[in-house]
Amino acid sequence: MRIATWNVNSITARLPRLLAWLESSGTDVLCLQEAKVAEEQFPAEQLRELGYESAVHATGRWNGVAVLSRVGIEDVVKGLPGDPGFDGSVEPRAISATCGPLRVWSVYVPNGREVDHPHYAYKLQWFEALKAAVAGDAAGSRPFAVMGDYNVAPTDDDVFDPAFFEGSTHVTPAERGALASLREAGLSDVVPRPLKYDHPFTYWDYRQLCFPKNRGMRIDLVYANAPFAKAVGDAYVDREERKGKGASDHAPVVVDLDV
Repeated sequence: MRIATWNVNSITARLPRLLAWLESSGTDVLCLQEAKVAEEQFPAEQLRELGYESAVHATGRWNGVAVLSRVGIEDVVKGLPGDPGFDGSVEPRAISATCGPLRVWSVYVPNGREVDHPHYAYKLQWFEALKAAVAGDAAGSRPFAVMGDYNVAPTDDDVFDPAFFEGSTHVTPAERGALASLREAGLSDVVPRPLKYDHPFTYWDYRQLCFPKNRGMRIDLVYANAPFAKAVGDAYVDREERKGKGASDHAPVVVDLDV
C-alpha cells in the first residue's frame, strides 16, 4: 500500500494538481490538511470518479482535514476527543479512519503563532489531547499512524538554519517536548528520504525564493506505531510537487507499506 500526507493549502486552489497527482502517484490512502473548504463544498464527486472515498472534517475557514482512500473508509471519527479549543471554539484539525488493514489520523496541529501568544499555549494543550486520543491505537497490533502537518520541526537538522528560527515557534523546547511525549505513547518518526539535497524538508515559504534556495523545514510528519513502522518499505518527500505555478507550500510525504 502507498500512504501519503499532504497539506494542500486549499483543496479548491489545488484540485487540478491533486487529481493529477493521485492518478500518477498510485496512492491508496491520502491524509489532507488545510482543506479550507466547507464539507458540503468538498470535491468528493471528482475524487470518487478516481476511485477515492472521502472522510472530511471542515468548516470552510483556514483549517479542515480529510482522509481519502481507495481501499475503503470505516469507523470515521471527526475531531479530537478532549480538544481544548481556542478562543471559545473547537477547530476542525483532526480526523481518523480505518482504511483497509490500517488506521490513520490526519492532523493539522495549531501553528502557535508566537511564543507569548495564547495560540502557543493552545498548541501545547492540543498536543496533550492528541496523545491521550491516540494512545490506544498506538499500543495496538494494527498498523497505525498519525500523519499530517505538525507545525514542529523535530530537530535542528529539520530546519535550514536553526539560528534563523531562534526565539520563534516550531523549534522551541516545549514544542519538541510535546513531540517526544507523543512518541512515548508508542509512536516513532518515519523519516522520509529527500529526492534532492541532504535534508527531507516538507515545507518552504512562498516568500524570499525559499524553495529554489531550499530554505525549508520538515514539519509534515508520519508518526507510526510498531506494526506500521515495521511494514515501511520506503518513505520519501515528493519534492517535485512543490514545483511550478499554483503549488502548495508543502510537499507530499509518501510511505510505501508491505501490508
